[in-house]
Amino acid sequence: MPSTRALILGLLTFALHMATFASPGPAFAASKEKVLHEFNLQSGISPTAGLALGSNGKLYGTTSSGGGSHCTVYGGCGTVFQLTVGKNGKWSERVLHSFRSDGRDGADPRSGVIFDSLGNLYGTTVGGGAYGAGTVFALMPDANGGWTEKALHTFNSNGKDGTSPLAGLTFDTDGNLYGTTNAGGVYNDGTVFRLAPNEDGKWTETVLHSFLDNGKDGNSPDAGLIFDVAGNLYGTTAGGGGGPCTGGCGTVFELARDGNGGWTEKVLHRFSHGHGKDGYIPTAGLILDAKDNLYGTTNGGGSYGEGTVFRLTLRGNGEWTEKVLHSFDWNAKDGYYPDASLIFDASGNLYGATALGGTGQCTFTGTIVGCGTVFRLTPGANGSWNEGVLHSFQSNGKDGTEPNAGLALDGAGNLYGTTTMGGSDLCSEYGCGTVFEITP
Repeated sequence: MPSTRALILGLLTFALHMATFASPGPAFAASKEKVLHEFNLQSGISPTAGLALGSNGKLYGTTSSGGGSHCTVYGGCGTVFQLTVGKNGKWSERVLHSFRSDGRDGADPRSGVIFDSLGNLYGTTVGGGAYGAGTVFALMPDANGGWTEKALHTFNSNGKDGTSPLAGLTFDTDGNLYGTTNAGGVYNDGTVFRLAPNEDGKWTETVLHSFLDNGKDGNSPDAGLIFDVAGNLYGTTAGGGGGPCTGGCGTVFELARDGNGGWTEKVLHRFSHGHGKDGYIPTAGLILDAKDNLYGTTNGGGSYGEGTVFRLTLRGNGEWTEKVLHSFDWNAKDGYYPDASLIFDASGNLYGATALGGTGQCTFTGTIVGCGTVFRLTPGANGSWNEGVLHSFQSNGKDGTEPNAGLALDGAGNLYGTTTMGGSDLCSEYGCGTVFEITP
């Protein structure tokens, strides 16, 4: 079953879509933001994932809905899109694929796409496929400028395979794809899987781990995976691990090769907000620094209950120690509810986004909850980190609102991301979402 966290998020997102937006607040002085694209029903709506930067300077991403008339939800099953900047500095969108959910194709992509060395794109869909349980797909460019989509794997709720992959994919050095599913597996608590390419062009899936909600292991992973230099996998689960949260407060886990072709899972940290400091419900993935420290975010918890940025450090005894680098405190300035993963710049600063908070005047059941932020964490003296809000999104009919995804950083230091709602084009009067650029 989907995690309690996933259900809560779904209800919250629905409620925010139904909320009344008040007049915009004052512009945030530190913001250097530009909306590059506003989505509409034809081009796709509600992008819930981050962007991939192509070597050609183009931006690639997905929308979870829109793009056609095949699904009943907002008139489409979602899209894969490309944004290209013109000589006039304006960006134009091209839909590379509109999902059909026709028994073969997927539907509802919640994650972004990644490139292989040949320029092919890979991603996942939560639904669709032969069993309605989601797919892994590839998009391949042809010599005429077109793109051809192929479902590499259709997930099957047969008690072994995973279902509902919310997260994106990761390549290893041999060209195998790795990912997670939010549900399914032996215990229906989610899986870690690998897809290996065959000589005949087909792909073979192997479930590396089935999560078990037993009060120790995690369950319901919402995020993707990363490798360290030794080939170990790291990820998060939004639930499980015990703690005072309903369904568990979530975990950070490692999967290591056991030498016999199998993989062994180890829980590195179990979140627990009981003491008012640790975070809980990590819905985003992890990143590594040069010293192999792990960094991530939690959607809730911390000193103020609004989410955290944390670091895990490996000690000499083989155990990992967690430190909360920032506790979000929505005080009409800071953001809160960080759903997104983090990114480093060359100077060691961390960047991320929060779905709510900031100076924006978005409301929920009559209460101002903010429209989301982009923030930066800068390392300071004695191991401290200083947070600053780079942009507070505004409900002004132009800016985006509710950034749920991680950011991309180009070589010039510009940040790119998406917002699930906002923009001038109206989808149920709350905006179809945007792509934005921020220059720190």
